[in-house]
Amino acid sequence: MPAYIRLLAYFSNFILLASFLGIGIGCLLANARSRLFAWFPVLTAAVVGAVYFFRLEVAIPPSASIYFTSGTAEPVVAVETTLLLPVLFVIVAALMATAAQRMAREMAALEPLGAYTLNIAGSLCGVLAFGVMSWLELPPVVWFTLAFAPAILLLVTPEPARDFGVPEGIATAPPRRPAPRAAVLVDVALLAVSLILVHVMARGALWSPYYKITVGKSGTDTVVEVNNIFHQSMAPVAQKEYFYQWPYTVFGDSFKNVLILGAGSGTDVAAALMHGAGHVDAVEIDPTILRLGKALHPDHPFDDPRVTVINDDARHFLRTTNKKYDLVVFALIDSLTLQSSFSGVRLESYMFTEESFRAVRDRLAPDGLLVVYNYFREKWLVDRLANTAAIAFGAEPRVHVHEARAYLGIMLAGPRLATLKSDPVVPEQVTAYNQSHAPAPARMLARDTSIEAATDDWPFLYMKDRHIPQHYVVALLLILAVSVVSVLWVLRGQSGSWSWQFFFLGAGFMLLETKAIIQFALLWGSTWIVASLAIASVLTMALLATFIVSRVEIRRQGLVAAVLVGLLLLNAVVPVGRVAIESRALESLFYAVLMFSPILCAGLLFGSAIKHSTSLARDYGTNLLGAMVGGVAEYLSLTTGFRFLLLVVAVFYIAAVLTRRQPAAAPAPAGIK
Repeated sequence: MPAYIRLLAYFSNFILLASFLGIGIGCLLANARSRLFAWFPVLTAAVVGAVYFFRLEVAIPPSASIYFTSGTAEPVVAVETTLLLPVLFVIVAALMATAAQRMAREMAALEPLGAYTLNIAGSLCGVLAFGVMSWLELPPVVWFTLAFAPAILLLVTPEPARDFGVPEGIATAPPRRPAPRAAVLVDVALLAVSLILVHVMARGALWSPYYKITVGKSGTDTVVEVNNIFHQSMAPVAQKEYFYQWPYTVFGDSFKNVLILGAGSGTDVAAALMHGAGHVDAVEIDPTILRLGKALHPDHPFDDPRVTVINDDARHFLRTTNKKYDLVVFALIDSLTLQSSFSGVRLESYMFTEESFRAVRDRLAPDGLLVVYNYFREKWLVDRLANTAAIAFGAEPRVHVHEARAYLGIMLAGPRLATLKSDPVVPEQVTAYNQSHAPAPARMLARDTSIEAATDDWPFLYMKDRHIPQHYVVALLLILAVSVVSVLWVLRGQSGSWSWQFFFLGAGFMLLETKAIIQFALLWGSTWIVASLAIASVLTMALLATFIVSRVEIRRQGLVAAVLVGLLLLNAVVPVGRVAIESRALESLFYAVLMFSPILCAGLLFGSAIKHSTSLARDYGTNLLGAMVGGVAEYLSLTTGFRFLLLVVAVFYIAAVLTRRQPAAAPAPAGIK
């Protein structure tokens, strides 16, 4: 959906929250008479059809945050409000509820801990399958095919006989009959139609580990779009904007070892080669963009023997290389989507933090230079970068901007600046692709020191200050209202009490998982593959915890919670990158244990609770609703930073222990009072 509804790329966590609500409600409806799964193909076809036919374009009202709209010339249905988000939220929640009810009914037929173990194992298989598909860059038609295959199997098989909440020893209802053959045929036909529409929509697109990529021609330029928004154009360096050659214009052809971070299709690399670079390390995390540059860039920079192409995350490369560079270039690194559905952090946010600039400083030669340029759109964003560089380098950067060209800013920082005797003459013409070539005089930036620098703890580069944007608040309040009404409606008349223990366990686990995925991005980058590995690690810890609980009775849950809180404190004191380890394998193992050991403790608490559950459907559904609340609480990081979330996680788990139910006492033998 984010690939076709543009700004969902920045709000994809709404889809995640909708999924959790839908799964929770589906579990709570496990004992309802209606067979919701029969509606799964209908809602799937409706969602796919809406995306295909309406071409919705959500527009954000003016705010203190920056979002990039598509700018497409194709017909779209513009929705000038984020109020569409709750509508999409309800649709996705309903879709997930249809599948979750069938899942809950299957789980009800088994012993609770065994059912939960199978559910986690199935989730782990699904996540690993998606990671493999991302690595192989397979298109969405493959994703949908693999999802529809088990859906068809579930449509043609009867549901289990046992109802939720029926005590042992009491006769259960007879097996539910399979759906009528005609209804099954209609459902299968709807899934087939959905698959055809998915294939038509994705036709001609490439699917990298980030997003949908399309390639076309505009005159003599080769244009690359991602998620239907302009990303970059390929043309000879001589025909591109002057900033590609700016460091060489200012300091001459004196840079022998050059590092390009975010090399893209290779224009920055071509500029370095044109100006006599002895060697260029070109770092780009997206393998599809690299292949396009190698095949289509008219200067063929990646074919030059002086170039080493490195398919890696920029932060990871900076952490693991020992080389020194005369010049480091941040090559038009631009935000076009979130790094994952779990966070408001965008793909390149960690590239522009104090910690990142310090890593660049440590990789510079004694007379080295850092160059950052981009169309920043707002003065305060240029101020943020300048302030961050000033802190990291301990010296004033040199920054000029072209206000008339979307605040194009060019920043120079590093020891080489001390050799600059006079201000160079800045060209008045930017000659940007598909923009006016009229003169746009530059001016030196007078930076506003009140704009907060970005850090790894608060990496929200595109927010002017710490706040939760109003459009988020409105949409979240509507979503919470819908969620509360839906849950109260589902629970009406049902037996059994609401479990605050499972609710708090879900909220804490969601926040813990969010932070782990964010930290994984700092270690290995921000692709779908890395996110899949992070989620797989979380599920593996949950599976290990369940294995332990199945063999050991966790009697002192307070002690487990105390260990969990202690591990959270250790994570706060030792953030990722604080301990430097030369071996990549040892570094990965160290931080994996550091980040995921709290999840093991959380799994022990949850597994112990599941083991004594009297209604798996109700408690599992309550847990997932708590996870949704934990997902909403993640927005606190926009004001507090991520480290503060560890405190919120600790509060959730302490509350879970305090509200836990005591196991029912065994009945006394006959004749004993």
